[in-house]
Amino acid sequence: MKIKDIPVSVVGPGSQPGAGGDAPSYIDMPGDMDKYNAPMMPEPEDVQDLLGAREAMSWLGDALAEYQLRTQAQLANLNELDEENRELVNQILGEGEVSITCDAALNAKVQESVLAGVWRTLYFDADGAVAMDLLEVAAVPHVAFAEDSNMRPVNTAVPSEASDIANALPILVELEDRCSKFEKTGTEHSINLTLLPLSQEEAEFLDARLGRGPVDMLSRAYGKCQVTSTLTPNVWWVRYYNSMGTLILNLLEVTSMPQIVAAAPEDIGDSATRLSEILAPYWSDAA
Repeated sequence: MKIKDIPVSVVGPGSQPGAGGDAPSYIDMPGDMDKYNAPMMPEPEDVQDLLGAREAMSWLGDALAEYQLRTQAQLANLNELDEENRELVNQILGEGEVSITCDAALNAKVQESVLAGVWRTLYFDADGAVAMDLLEVAAVPHVAFAEDSNMRPVNTAVPSEASDIANALPILVELEDRCSKFEKTGTEHSINLTLLPLSQEEAEFLDARLGRGPVDMLSRAYGKCQVTSTLTPNVWWVRYYNSMGTLILNLLEVTSMPQIVAAAPEDIGDSATRLSEILAPYWSDAA
């Protein structure tokens, strides 16, 4: 039997649009997924004299090669670049999927480039001016590990005023146990809050007990993932949203750093190749 010979029949009330039933509805298709796009570059003859940017890209090529051998973070200070050279560096690197803000002793903003594992980190002074401009090669930039001076262990004490937090207290007890195990053995743990019957009051109670840490990270790929540090060491709040902005997964993770924001080693290896391809028409010896 050929596929065209298989009989298909649809019967019953509302089976046909316009015949007493509603028009068919479909699940919304997901939005665009971020992918690698080579950055827009100027004409080769326009960049030959921008030696500062060329030196920065030469350093970046060496840093990517060094990282693949030793997996140690590599940092370069770009403070001395003038505006024209810095703008070219920005054009070459572009903007990738992950952005980070840090509101600790020093304020900082981080943007991943289109090259996985290559980050731009800007530190700001009290007046909001850029105090330091760093180029960094790492799976996760160093700013993401910043801690607050008010860091504290998990507080599992029952509040004096009775309230409806029956589902929240066991979560805190579990976190206390898992944090202790993580410090001793490095065993990571995740609690899926999406599957638990938490009320709004209980969610707010958890948020207050864990506190808001200084680091906030956003990963934009298929949908969106927000990662926020807490004031409890090694406890992160991880929220996944679909392409329509609906929360679909709500997690508490016990780990030094959630993997969603970390660049994979193989992707950093690809970044070295991509950098060479980007620079080939301009400075073939820079990467």
